[in-house]
Amino acid sequence: MTQDSTRAVRAVTVVTNPLAGLGKGHEVAGAAMARFRERGVEVIEVRAPSAAETVRLVRDSIEQGKPDAVVCIGGDGLINVTLAAVAQTGVPLGMVPAGTGNDLARELGVPTEDAVAAADVVLAGRTRDIDLGRIDAPGSPMWFATVTGTGFDARVTLRANAMRWPRGRLRYTVAALAEISGRFTVPYRVELSGAVTDGLTNPGAGSVLETNAVMVAVGNTRTYGGGMLICPDASMDDGLLDLTVVGALSRLEMLRLLPALSAGKRQNHPEVKQYRAAEITLIAPGASATADGEPAGTLPITIRAVPAALTVLVP
Repeated sequence: MTQDSTRAVRAVTVVTNPLAGLGKGHEVAGAAMARFRERGVEVIEVRAPSAAETVRLVRDSIEQGKPDAVVCIGGDGLINVTLAAVAQTGVPLGMVPAGTGNDLARELGVPTEDAVAAADVVLAGRTRDIDLGRIDAPGSPMWFATVTGTGFDARVTLRANAMRWPRGRLRYTVAALAEISGRFTVPYRVELSGAVTDGLTNPGAGSVLETNAVMVAVGNTRTYGGGMLICPDASMDDGLLDLTVVGALSRLEMLRLLPALSAGKRQNHPEVKQYRAAEITLIAPGASATADGEPAGTLPITIRAVPAALTVLVP
C-alpha cells in the first residue's frame, strides 16, 4: 500500500449522477456539496448528458489546474466513466457513494450510507495510490477499477443494469436467474503473461489455458455487483490482476453457487479456479464483457494491470 502525505482540499470538481441508486444520487449530491461549501471548499459541478461530455469537462477542469480533487457522487459506473479523465494524472479521486453496488468505495473503506461522512473523507485529504486495469480492445481502450466480467456474469450485469426492480444486490440475483436458461458454457482461450505462482492454481508465466467455462472474471478488487466475492485474493496495489474461471458447471450447480457468491462467500468448488497475471488475453466466441458494471464490448480483449495509475482519497 502506498500512502501519500495529506493534501489540502480547497477546490473540487464534482461529477454527479442524479439517477444513481435509482434516484438516490440527487439527495446524496445535495448533502455532500452542502458539506463541501460549509467547509469553504469551492465546488465546480459536472453534470453532463453523456459519458464523452463528462470526460471532456473533467479533463478541461484538470488541465486548467482548478481542482485539488475530482469527486464522483454516484456508483462504480460513474467512477468508470471518470477514470478516462483522471487516470495517471495524479489528481486524487474522491467518492461519495450513491450507486447500487459501490464496490470500489467499500473496498477502500469509504462510508457507503452516509454522504456527509464520505464528504469528510474527501476533505481530510488522505491519499492512496492504487492500480487500475486497462482493456485494450478494438476501438477505444477502457480503464476499470474493480472487475471486468465476461460470459455469463457480463450478461447478468447488462440485464441487471436495465432492470428497475428489485433494488440492491438482489437485482443481480434476479438477473442471473433470468440468464441461466440461455446460452451457458462457451469455449475460452486464456493467455497469461507475467503470471505468478503463489498458492493459486497458476501454471506460470506465458501460459495458455483452453477450457470450457460459464464465465471468466478479471479483478483488480475482490468484489463486484454489490459485494459478490469473485476474486477473493485480489489486491489493488500489487501490480497484478486476479482471474477467476468458473468452469463447465451445470445449470443446477450454478444455481447452488449463486447464493454463496451473492453473500460474499469464498468458493471452493473444483470448477472455480483462480490465477494471477500482469496481462491477460481472453478469447471466446461472442462472449460479452463489462468493466465496473459498464458495457465493454465483446471478446477478444487484452487486459493489463497498470500499477499506481490512480490516486484515491481514503479514510
